[in-house]
Amino acid sequence: MNNFILMAEIIQDPQLRYTPDGQTAIAEMMVQFPGLRDSDPVETLKVVGWGNLAQDIQTTYHQGDRVVIEGRLNMNTVERPEGFREKLAEFTAQRIYRLG
Repeated sequence: MNNFILMAEIIQDPQLRYTPDGQTAIAEMMVQFPGLRDSDPVETLKVVGWGNLAQDIQTTYHQGDRVVIEGRLNMNTVERPEGFREKLAEFTAQRIYRLG
C-alpha cells in the first residue's frame, strides 16, 4: 500500500485545468520541504489533486501556505528532448490540511 503524508510549504499557486473531455478538474502545485539533515538542500515536489479536491485546492490554498498533504507518491518516466529518460516524482493528493 502506498500512503504518504507530507508537511510542506506551497511555493507555486495551484493551477486548475481539466481533462480533455472537460469533465474532471485537475489542480497542480509545487511544494517544498526540508531535507532529512540540516546539510541537505530543500526538496521540491509536484502535487496533483483531482475532481472536487482539485477545485478546493485551487480556491483555498495559495503560495506561502504551510500544509499537510495525504496521498500517494508516484514515479513517472518522461522522455526528454535531449534524448534521455528522466524519472520525476509526483504526489497525488487525497486530503490536504492547512497548518496555522
